[in-house]
Amino acid sequence: MKMRHGVKNWVAGLLLSALSAVALAQAAKPHVVVLATGGTIAGAGASAANSATYSAAKVPVDKLLAGLPELSNVAQVSGEQVFQIASESFTNDNLLTLARRVSALSKQGDVDGIVITHGTDTLEETAYFLNLVVHTDKPIVVVGSMRPGTALSADGALNLYDAVSVAASKDAMGKGVLVTMNDEIQSGRDVSKTINIKTEAFKSQWGPLGMVVEGRNYWFRNPAKRHTNASEFNIDEIQSLPKVDIVYAYGNMNTTAIEAYGQAGVKALIHAGTGNGSVAAQAVPALKALRAQGVQVIRAARVPDGFVLRNAEQPDDQYDWVVAHDLRPQKARILAMVALTKARDSKDLQRIFWEY
Repeated sequence: MKMRHGVKNWVAGLLLSALSAVALAQAAKPHVVVLATGGTIAGAGASAANSATYSAAKVPVDKLLAGLPELSNVAQVSGEQVFQIASESFTNDNLLTLARRVSALSKQGDVDGIVITHGTDTLEETAYFLNLVVHTDKPIVVVGSMRPGTALSADGALNLYDAVSVAASKDAMGKGVLVTMNDEIQSGRDVSKTINIKTEAFKSQWGPLGMVVEGRNYWFRNPAKRHTNASEFNIDEIQSLPKVDIVYAYGNMNTTAIEAYGQAGVKALIHAGTGNGSVAAQAVPALKALRAQGVQVIRAARVPDGFVLRNAEQPDDQYDWVVAHDLRPQKARILAMVALTKARDSKDLQRIFWEY
């Protein structure tokens, strides 16, 4: 009887030691927090054949993570449901709430990286906003999917796995806010959604920062523009965002929208011009009048690549206008809102567009 009792104790001791070893191994892994906001990555279709027709923001974060047990091989992962919305409905208040939560988590000693699951329609805007206002060197990765998890060849699971892998990596520190989609690691500042029906939807004209393959990062370049810890803007100091809107240029353009935005009290107007941020002759007087009222006029371009040259096409110095450099109109709006949280003249605003 004593021998049996001794054997039982020995076996129990082995089991306890094994469990302790597993617990220690898991505790040694980086802690990554997944903040869920909804979108296609949390979407569901009626059948496996529905890759473009589905309902976004249906799957809560706990089910999203439970469906990917392989994450435990990469990091300790915990999840929080911040929102459950389709990203085309993201508001300025949503941006502020999310950024404040990311900032708070980044200050915690027990958090090594943060992943944000997000709908793809405005993913690039949220990533750029976080890139401008969150002060941390810890990896922040925004991720989405082009197909819901219920679809054949769904891309969300691998995208999320890659995002957690990047967020858990020390070599991703200090590179600003990142976007992992389709095996690529993109700068949140540069990347844009370029197509709506392919998994390779997110591209940058300057190329990806790197690739993530089977949980390993391969880096090719670093971001050159100011971001995160090097930014002069801090979400902890921003209470609200000023009203900035976009007007789209086209052939036979009229000035109705320009005048309406002026009456609505915008602080800045992004003109999404043709070509090199060109402005139709009939629109110039309306934009000049807007600037005379104190509204900042920022020339961007509706073309997907290239950048707007100052004093080309329009005499920006004479009109006291700003050019958006290589930022697409939707990202120029994000930067203008952030910049205008502090009192600025057009020269300082132009400096910000060059630097960020």
